[in-house]
Amino acid sequence: MASVSLSDLSIVLVEPSATQRKIIVSHLQQAGVYNIEGVATGMEALKIMMQYPPDLVISALHLPDMEAAKLIALARKFKNETTTYFMLVSSETRFEELDDVRQAGIVAMLPKPFNSQDLEKALATTIDFMEPARLELENYDIQELKVLVVDDSLTARNHITRVLKNLGMAIISKANDGAAAAEVIKNNEFDLIFTDLNMPNMDGKQLVEYVRQELNNAFLPIIMVTSDDDAARLGEVKAAGVTAICDKPFEPEAIRQLLVSVLDES
Repeated sequence: MASVSLSDLSIVLVEPSATQRKIIVSHLQQAGVYNIEGVATGMEALKIMMQYPPDLVISALHLPDMEAAKLIALARKFKNETTTYFMLVSSETRFEELDDVRQAGIVAMLPKPFNSQDLEKALATTIDFMEPARLELENYDIQELKVLVVDDSLTARNHITRVLKNLGMAIISKANDGAAAAEVIKNNEFDLIFTDLNMPNMDGKQLVEYVRQELNNAFLPIIMVTSDDDAARLGEVKAAGVTAICDKPFEPEAIRQLLVSVLDES
């Protein structure tokens, strides 16, 4: 595949404020992105995506006609050959306001206001999704790793699975909550588990406890992928025996570094 450059990116910017659109477009142009179409509403963005799917949609959290999470869900129903990625720009910091759009599988979140470093990192992450570098491990054959992905969100499961496949993993099983995962783990061997924290029936912390205590398996790497920022809750997860905690959005470069640390350096 030819290297993807920022000047190649086709972007739809969804921002209700005309002033904010101009500011963000200016930042994008300074970063080297020029194929930008700005709109004010989710419906305008969807009409463009139906006809000419962009590489990246950059959206505000709250739109006049829908929330960003709904825009992403509707766009994912389109059947086309172009994979469109989504980035959020928002001044919102509250977990309950951001969780839905994080679960929807965005590639990056930009704070508002953002600086050039924030934007460059987010655009680099987008390029990384489009043209991923294969993960190379010293102690494992990446294609032979048996991986279990656990998340009650179908979109999140598919998003995580896509990132892992792009890194070179081929043997990936899925479970839609901790209880289903426990049954799968009891009857199968895995080299690595990625699990969400907040799930029905059995949450991620309880799943970690099941593996560590009920199955008496202290060595199976378990990576918690969560948008939860509750320090006390995350402390309980660490105490339960999780190997590592990874933030949502699930970024390829962060996962590459984490897997090298967990599988090769531990």
